Amino acid sequence: MRKKIKKYLPKIIGIQLSSLYLINPKKATKKAYYLFCSPRRGRIKPEQKDFLNTAKKEILTIQQTPIQTYHWEGSGNTVLLIHGWESNTHRWKELIAELQEKNFNIIAFDAPAHGNSGGKIINIPIYANIADVLVKKFTPDYLVGHSMGGMTSVYYQHFFTESTIKKTVLLGAPSELDRIMYGYQKILNLNNKFMADLEQIFVRKFNFHFKEFSVANFAKTIQNPTLIIHDQYDKIVPLTEAEKIKQNLKDVELLITEGAGHSLNNQMINQKITHFLLNHKHHE
Repeated sequence: MRKKIKKYLPKIIGIQLSSLYLINPKKATKKAYYLFCSPRRGRIKPEQKDFLNTAKKEILTIQQTPIQTYHWEGSGNTVLLIHGWESNTHRWKELIAELQEKNFNIIAFDAPAHGNSGGKIINIPIYANIADVLVKKFTPDYLVGHSMGGMTSVYYQHFFTESTIKKTVLLGAPSELDRIMYGYQKILNLNNKFMADLEQIFVRKFNFHFKEFSVANFAKTIQNPTLIIHDQYDKIVPLTEAEKIKQNLKDVELLITEGAGHSLNNQMINQKITHFLLNHKHHE
């Protein structure tokens, strides 16, 4: 039954939004924007608590939102981990174990509306603003971002140029917002006029059209070594997105996995990330 509800829910929401749009376009598009930025999952589960309690925890208020930060102290270089949509810091558990073995100083945090953080909505500009505060506070050498966290890692370095970042790892990162929005339109079955009005919200708030929001384009300004890991069969983000991003980076390695899915969470990948952070020298 739950599967059935899950299947039909987007259709029902889409019908409601389309009906509202006929009466009050402004209200309907605003609702669609908030829905797009509102995760349904990603809060901490009871079985995830024990691991998260092994960190030094601190809540920082950033942009009026309580943000839960985690710190696993180490004597080595500092790495900041940025999780993806409907996820939380627990997703890094295995990678953190790998990094701890090599004495990395590890910082992670739960995005707004995720994990133990407050807030109701999340999008890349919000996420990047929070990352900026944490970069200034903890001065990490490296960024590791999964999925939406990968998009944020590139967006952040493109728009916030005063940063300490020396290397970046992107795991299953999407590139093109217009592809994501097309998927959103299809799921909810919204017409083109509705989408054009929704796009205007993005233009007003963030000053870009869907087409202009391209991680591949933002990547052109990134000088530091980057490791991209993407699965050939990723059902959520096609491999072509990783290839687009790769084309615009100056110093880049693309590792294509088979069967690690979108989560890219296995020992081989975690060892590869650790090895890249420890050993990759910047080649001029």
